[in-house]
Amino acid sequence: MLQIFCKNNGRSIEVSPGSSLLDVYEASGVSLPQGPTSARVNNVVEGLNFKVYHNMDVEFLDITSSSGMRTYVRSLCFVLCKAVADLYPEGRIKLQHPVSKGHYCTLEIGHEPTADEVNSIRERMQEIVRSCIPYRRHEVPTEQAARLFRQLGMNDKATLLETSGSLYTFYYTLDDTADYYYGSLLPHTGYIHLFDLIKYDDGLLLRYPDPNNPTQLNAMVRQDKMLDVFQEHSRWHDIMGVSTVGDINTACNQGYATSLINVSEALQEKKIARIAEEIHQRGKVKVVLISGPSSSGKTTFSKRLSIQLMTCGLKPKAISLDDYFVNREDTPRDADGQYDYESLYALDLPFFNAQLQALLNGEEVELPRFNFTTGQREFNGNKLRIEENTILILEGIHALNPELTPLIPEEKKYRIYVSALTTILLDNHNYIPTTDNRLLRRIIRDYNYRGYSAEETIGRWSSVRRGEDKWIFPYQENADVMFNSAMLFELAVLKEHAMPILNRVPQNRPEYSEAYRLRRFLQYFVPVQDKDLPPTSLLREFLGGSSFIY
Repeated sequence: MLQIFCKNNGRSIEVSPGSSLLDVYEASGVSLPQGPTSARVNNVVEGLNFKVYHNMDVEFLDITSSSGMRTYVRSLCFVLCKAVADLYPEGRIKLQHPVSKGHYCTLEIGHEPTADEVNSIRERMQEIVRSCIPYRRHEVPTEQAARLFRQLGMNDKATLLETSGSLYTFYYTLDDTADYYYGSLLPHTGYIHLFDLIKYDDGLLLRYPDPNNPTQLNAMVRQDKMLDVFQEHSRWHDIMGVSTVGDINTACNQGYATSLINVSEALQEKKIARIAEEIHQRGKVKVVLISGPSSSGKTTFSKRLSIQLMTCGLKPKAISLDDYFVNREDTPRDADGQYDYESLYALDLPFFNAQLQALLNGEEVELPRFNFTTGQREFNGNKLRIEENTILILEGIHALNPELTPLIPEEKKYRIYVSALTTILLDNHNYIPTTDNRLLRRIIRDYNYRGYSAEETIGRWSSVRRGEDKWIFPYQENADVMFNSAMLFELAVLKEHAMPILNRVPQNRPEYSEAYRLRRFLQYFVPVQDKDLPPTSLLREFLGGSSFIY
């Protein structure tokens, strides 16, 4: 008999060798309200059909955890793909981007899907769920799996597998429908307890439960500007013929990596130049507000925008919102009693607005500098008076919050939202979460410049994400323009920098699970050296070698 220690309840139980994790769950006495979706086995996430042959630690996960939710959503996506395959054998479904608290998908059936057709797909999905069809996992030589997907017309999957360098791979089936997913799935479709499918824009929106309230769907929030940015970049990828990781790997193997870098950098510079030109043409703009989540590249973007504004005859002046923190003892506290530096009210809003008003009225002000060592505001004689063609650049997580600048007339403000909106797909049924892109950037930057290990960065990431959900994402649609800082080739470059850092996370630490997942994900990419990145590249903010001073 095997000894299994269950972290959920702190109990050790005995099971027979070859027992599945589902068997272990039933013997453990653990009762998760929505049931388990997967489990951490020695800090590696596995599906519930995984069989145990050694003594080990097990922690069962449900959809309230990010790993558990990923398993649920992947399994739901397979149900959607099977429903489309059953109803439209010649059709193609592409799972594009997370948007509006759901997942935007496009359906290629010769015309834009109607509401009735979407309803039919939803009804077929419900039938599949009610049938409790098992997800079956097949491990075969990669060459055999690639051949199968080529026969099925899924060339995107075949190319991904062929360029991944793996000797063996696995794929899944639901009845007679085969597909590939790069993580674990549920035992059978009956585990899916809640979802919806609605018509959205010219495609579909797949909706799933709220992880904070699993008995309800995520409340849908319209994100039309966000969707426009995603679609703009997806159209460009399609035109270039590089919409999936397999396409990028093929291009890199054929010697086109430098071309991908040059075109991607040129496209970003063109977008920044257009933003600067629009700000100039408006005429009355005096304050540019730049916001975005962690590791979105806001700082480098603001420096590159400043250069483009100067080519328009303007004089940009950067003001750091961090210098307007209240003294440390006045900082609000979170639910755990810790200082909440992410809160809007960690800033001295009255003082900030008074100085901003004075500047716009032509007065001279002495700008503060916050001493992070002492936790106090200081004044060092740094005075500023703006001229007629001066434009203020304010960059920070709260820049798009209306409460930050309520006294500034709207015509004098221009709002920009910056984020790494990853539009490249692993394949047509496997999207790449934008948060993974940003987390990898942050792991590399924290290691290079802040002395933090990957373990420490991963450990803080959930807190960072909660702050983003509360203080950044609700205001992103307030932006006049959204800028996508993600690069087409980016993850292939980040791989070389991230893998050695991720490899240092010890297996006995809880953060190992996320480090292991990121390592497995990066293995799909053919590595690209960063030597051809220009010194002004946004990625230099994280990798080093930038010509900007931070």
